[in-house]
Amino acid sequence: MRIEIYTDGACSGNPGKGGYGILMKVPEKNYQKTFSKGFRKTTNNRMELLAVITALEKLKSTENDIHIFTDSKYVSDAINQNWIAGWIKRGWKNVKNPDLWKKFIPLYQQHHPTLHWIKGHAGHFENELCDKLAVAAASSENLEIDSYFEQIENNSLF
Repeated sequence: MRIEIYTDGACSGNPGKGGYGILMKVPEKNYQKTFSKGFRKTTNNRMELLAVITALEKLKSTENDIHIFTDSKYVSDAINQNWIAGWIKRGWKNVKNPDLWKKFIPLYQQHHPTLHWIKGHAGHFENELCDKLAVAAASSENLEIDSYFEQIENNSLF
């Protein structure tokens, strides 16, 4: 079965309040569901990547044909240009968000998704929906703590 996953991340300030939005679709079953979550202090790239991770975590089977659509070159190029192999080889030296990439890798290996880059803010319906979800999540009252990011940021001040 083909599953289409659309993701987007947003941040008000970078770093700042952030959020992600996800739309998961199963076209042959005419099924779709959305997810979003906001964080009090994070970065746009973290939200872009966390959206993909969260979507992959929600999959119940490894037998599906997974297609992820993202407007993040950071996420799509890391996979499609194989940047991630170099990062692993160098032991994650000078790589941003290693905590999330390390969480992403086993999910990627388990589900073997195809990543597609789409231009953001270009009228693509699903991408625009995910952007609205991400922005709304970042603006919500109940923001989560991106503890890894806040710990790294606090430690870098000393």
